[in-house]
Amino acid sequence: MDSLSLFGLLAVSAMLVFYALEDRNPLYVLWFALACIAASLYGFLQGAWPFGLVEMVWAYVAWRRWRRLSNRRA
Repeated sequence: MDSLSLFGLLAVSAMLVFYALEDRNPLYVLWFALACIAASLYGFLQGAWPFGLVEMVWAYVAWRRWRRLSNRRA
């Protein structure tokens, strides 16, 4: 497995883990957004730009959800 494939595997695995933990704490939503950014970067580096774009949108949606949840707790 090359380093780019390993990076992609780790990014998508992190997305899965943080998505599963989102109900426990809003910080997991933020970590999910960061994992989406990593997966987006992987998609662009691999040449799969549609995947990169969709992951970028998911990152934005998760970031907005994290902001909403964080403001609710404050």
